[in-house]
Amino acid sequence: MTARHRAMSRPGGDRKQWSEPPFWRLDQLRSALLGVTAPDREGIEHEFEGYVQRAGKANAVVFSCCYARLRVFADAQFLWRDRVDGQLGAHYDSPDLALLRRPWPTGTLANLLAWMEVDATYAGNSYWTVCDDEGRYGRDARGPGRRLTRLRPDWVTLVIDSASGDPYAIDARVVGLIFEPPSSGVGGVRTKPVLLMPDEVCHYSPIPDPAARFRGMSWLTPVLREIGADLAATEHKQKFFENGAALSTVVSLDKDVTPEQFAEFVQLFKAQHEGPRNAYKTLFFGGGADVTMRGVDLKNLDFKQVQGGGETRIAAAAGVHPVVVGLSEGLSGSSLNAGNYSAARRNVADGTLRHLWNEAGASLETLFPRPRPTAELLVDTRETAFVREDAKDIAQIQQTRATALRALIDAGWDPDAAVDYLRTDDLARLVGHHSGLFSVQLQPLGSGQGGNPSSGGGTA
Repeated sequence: MTARHRAMSRPGGDRKQWSEPPFWRLDQLRSALLGVTAPDREGIEHEFEGYVQRAGKANAVVFSCCYARLRVFADAQFLWRDRVDGQLGAHYDSPDLALLRRPWPTGTLANLLAWMEVDATYAGNSYWTVCDDEGRYGRDARGPGRRLTRLRPDWVTLVIDSASGDPYAIDARVVGLIFEPPSSGVGGVRTKPVLLMPDEVCHYSPIPDPAARFRGMSWLTPVLREIGADLAATEHKQKFFENGAALSTVVSLDKDVTPEQFAEFVQLFKAQHEGPRNAYKTLFFGGGADVTMRGVDLKNLDFKQVQGGGETRIAAAAGVHPVVVGLSEGLSGSSLNAGNYSAARRNVADGTLRHLWNEAGASLETLFPRPRPTAELLVDTRETAFVREDAKDIAQIQQTRATALRALIDAGWDPDAAVDYLRTDDLARLVGHHSGLFSVQLQPLGSGQGGNPSSGGGTA
């Protein structure tokens, strides 16, 4: 049986159905999210919609971190660069990249990158392929309406195989991707799974899953408890205000009050003094009632400090500095001065975005033919606002190199060899390329400017 046949032999009734996981009840989280797959299949391990609904859409910190990554990650261009002798050349374009810049009729490259970042955040993987208006996809999509299309990550399964058929063998690799959306029920026809070859799909997974071999992992997974704690703290604050902006109010009644009188008093008290609209109202009671306020006020609870630590851990998992996101712990003290913000911005650009851009370029390269064997699809950040300040550093480096180049040429080295040395940092590139001339003017000894050396070189 071939790898393609084995890939398509997946049972049709073993697909998980989504149910909202209770991962805001902390200890039940992992058991609710762990998925079970066959050894020759890899899909995402958690419920995609659970992460989206309860982490992304219900938690402001997660959304802010995701948006901070997204708005910078999407502000970039991709062009070809040739790598020769380990060194990268200049950027250049090709006609095939027109599809990248306009991936679908109303889409732009920024839209494509934004979707890739969203999928990577909530699923750890993002899958894209090519289709056309005639229903063809992958390499066969050459008709009108050719465009890039997103494969929702929880509907994609990686198929693993090896020459021996053992998915655990040392030569095991991904031999196909099965896209199997749930049945739409339109016309009573069940949606059929689609098999795509690895070279027909862009698979973007910037963080590898240590428990798997080929799939990626969401950066949300390690901080699920922090997300749950942040949601719990937010709910606690809401309950604080709903209950009259006090932790607890204890009302003691006289021992002679009947159960009927007690119930009537409780109902009247709740109606007149519970909830934020009744906060800070003066309490009036008849004889036999005593009111005691227990607990502390919201200031003493110091939610800012409690939640701030969790926010910082979430931002750290996202790879974005709290100063860049605008979280509470990045908005106090000296964190906002120009030097600290520049350092935070550089940390995000060099430590996070550079990696994401390189992974995205290598993944998208699968869908576009290389114009040259040495070509690589790499990011072009010359128009990216977030790293624009880095242009000053680049200019300083270029000025230093220009000064060194001038010194080498003045010392008699061949200009091309000097450029090659500065480009590769390999001193051996200068060997055998000296002109033998050492003067500043690089004139032969005894020669005069514009004159005959034998006559003294002077002019009248």
